[in-house]
Amino acid sequence: MDTLRPLVDEKPVVIFSRNNSDPVSHSMKQLFTSYGANPVVYELNQLPNRQEVENALDQVAVQTPSVPAIFIGGNFIGGANDVIGLQVRGELVQKLIDARAIWFWNRNQ
Repeated sequence: MDTLRPLVDEKPVVIFSRNNSDPVSHSMKQLFTSYGANPVVYELNQLPNRQEVENALDQVAVQTPSVPAIFIGGNFIGGANDVIGLQVRGELVQKLIDARAIWFWNRNQ
């Protein structure tokens, strides 16, 4: 986690993606943006320490695919299925508010 900490600390939402054309990562970016959050996206193929970051993600994401890997408020949330689970249970918005990724949410908009 030491490798990831400087990349995820102090950022409300972070997504690690393989590349720009990954449809699942793109969907996650769109989901967060639809709530008004502005995720920081790290494309692994563009990182100079790509292998080190991928190894760290593999250690953190033991039960889920390592990419896309989503962090909210510096905490590892999981992959796309985990984020969708939060959304379905109605917990995603509160996590985004707690992480200060969004300030409020009006469900009637």
